Amino acid sequence: MAAGGVPVRAARKNAPPREDVLVAAMATIAERGLDGLTMAGLGREVGMSSGHLLYYFRSKDELLLQTLEWSEAELGTARRALLSRRGPVSERLRAYVDLYVPTQPRDPHWTLWLEVWNRSQNAGPQERDRQAAIEGAWHRDLVALLAEGVSRGEFRPVDPDRAAARIRALLDGFSIQLAVGLPTLDREAILDHVREFLTESLAPHH
Repeated sequence: MAAGGVPVRAARKNAPPREDVLVAAMATIAERGLDGLTMAGLGREVGMSSGHLLYYFRSKDELLLQTLEWSEAELGTARRALLSRRGPVSERLRAYVDLYVPTQPRDPHWTLWLEVWNRSQNAGPQERDRQAAIEGAWHRDLVALLAEGVSRGEFRPVDPDRAAARIRALLDGFSIQLAVGLPTLDREAILDHVREFLTESLAPHH
């Protein structure tokens, strides 16, 4: 039986596609923030009871993580398309940075990321592995990009893995400031800082 005494078979038949629920969750975060995302409210959006949602997602933590995974899959497709372009590696690196950094304060994707990070303190090993898989995809793509730049002579001979770790730490720090709306730096100022750092750390010695 599903929650609320509804047979499991009926719950599955009447449920909207999983992606519709995730899209609705992301739209709610974008419009009303995380405080506006409740299981009852989301259920009304997609025509399901909160009990049915809990049957499919088990908890709000799981709903948030699955929504993040769905959002990251969308970003991953865009990232791979950018990185597969021909042309200078430096241009693709700028495109990577542009995709990484939030578009504005309270960016819904970053708002969701920060909430999942916060909840990860109490997450189990499987949930932590899933979060690590998201991080790992961004890291591997950056490592590959840096290695290509080194091999082509566009970048100085750095260790791509170590350089990627430092670059992502910089991007995370700036991105968190922007995502939470700290009145310190706007997005253009952040991108300027990152471009300056990349030039200083990657430009070939002459």
